[in-house]
Amino acid sequence: MDAKAKAVGLRVPATKVRRVIALVRGKKAADALTILKFTPNKGARFAEKVLKSAVANAEHNFGLDIDKLYVKEITADQGTYMKRFRPVAQGRAHTYRHHNCHITVTVAEK
Repeated sequence: MDAKAKAVGLRVPATKVRRVIALVRGKKAADALTILKFTPNKGARFAEKVLKSAVANAEHNFGLDIDKLYVKEITADQGTYMKRFRPVAQGRAHTYRHHNCHITVTVAEK
């Protein structure tokens, strides 16, 4: 049985989160939480929170053993942009975008 958790609209680019989640893909849940805890990135904080939620879902909803859980699938998908404008020379404006992402974690029992 698989348990999932998803965080939507996080204020960090998906490319920065993908670097972090590559470290924990396929690992035991306890090891993955330890890795994310000591990784000094903003994306690691979000990924750790979603992984904890997936582990809690597995225990509460499906009655799975926490010690046997592993990270089956973890993805960071591109979310929406927040478009903003910055004034530049001669009365013009340039756009810049704040990136958001969605993190999805699936844990399963071995």
